[in-house]
Amino acid sequence: MISMKDIAAICHVSVATVSKALNNHTDISEETKKMIQQKANELGYFPNPAARALKTHSTYNIGVLFYDEANSGLTHEYFSSVLEAVKNTAERRGYDVTFISHFVGGRRMTYCEHSRYRNVDGVVIVCTDFRDPEVAELIHSDIPVVTIDHTFDSCSAIMSDNVKGMSDLVHHIYEKGHRRVGFIHGAASSVTDYRLASFYRTASQLGLSIPDDYVVECAYHDTEMANRRTRELMKLKNPPTCILYPDDITAISGINELRQMGYRVPEDVSVVGFDGITIGQSLDPKLTTLRQDAQTIGSSAADQLINQIEHPKTTIKQIVTVSGEVLAGASLADLRK
Repeated sequence: MISMKDIAAICHVSVATVSKALNNHTDISEETKKMIQQKANELGYFPNPAARALKTHSTYNIGVLFYDEANSGLTHEYFSSVLEAVKNTAERRGYDVTFISHFVGGRRMTYCEHSRYRNVDGVVIVCTDFRDPEVAELIHSDIPVVTIDHTFDSCSAIMSDNVKGMSDLVHHIYEKGHRRVGFIHGAASSVTDYRLASFYRTASQLGLSIPDDYVVECAYHDTEMANRRTRELMKLKNPPTCILYPDDITAISGINELRQMGYRVPEDVSVVGFDGITIGQSLDPKLTTLRQDAQTIGSSAADQLINQIEHPKTTIKQIVTVSGEVLAGASLADLRK
């Protein structure tokens, strides 16, 4: 492995000068700095991580806590896109990523214990049960934390704008002439709370009457339950002309269930999703949905966390809201025609 001492000998300068050049200090000439940096790149120099950690008191390693109740793991397209953005941004800023879990070598640890065991500089919490006491323990520890789609008073959060996203969807459905709108919402969470409140508020503003039996619960990505809820809604005396699902996966499953029941989509009943994953845009009919900006959400979370790690005294903890966009597809009929 090439060391700063090797570079110094080749460039005929001191090790201190090499260090200043590689750390972009201003007290050496630009010509010397560029010459040393070029030679370091040619030789394939990388900083010694152990020495770097000793000097900066940082491991340049951030943790990611990701637990999906539906057990879809990294096959969950939306969250895998968020995680990819976290990873890419962390790597660009010189950090590695470690997944935080309950088990290490067969031994059970709390999330906080695992974070300390791996000596991470901070943790991004992407998807988990935020009511879990072990999550609370990590949140209230001295380890910097940034959450995604959930807010705590003690740490920064990156939020998909579920309120505006749901409002935009309901407006889009209304503009297509639908007045009977059913909503299969996700299981209890802050995301669900925001979407439900926005759904009811927007419906009220538009003068839509939403019967109680038009709004039912289904866990995110639970296709079996989504199919059951779909059948329940369509068996009502006056069923909805449009069903809004908690995510694109359940919406796709809902389309299949409706077809098995003998309904045409969207001629007999319309279907709308939420997420904007790729498969929904490859269907026939193409799914109408709300695309969440996974790239910006993940990248912002990594940037916010690293800023806290590197500048703890000046980085202000904040809630960052990221807007999505309605993707108009063919699964939503235009009843005005």
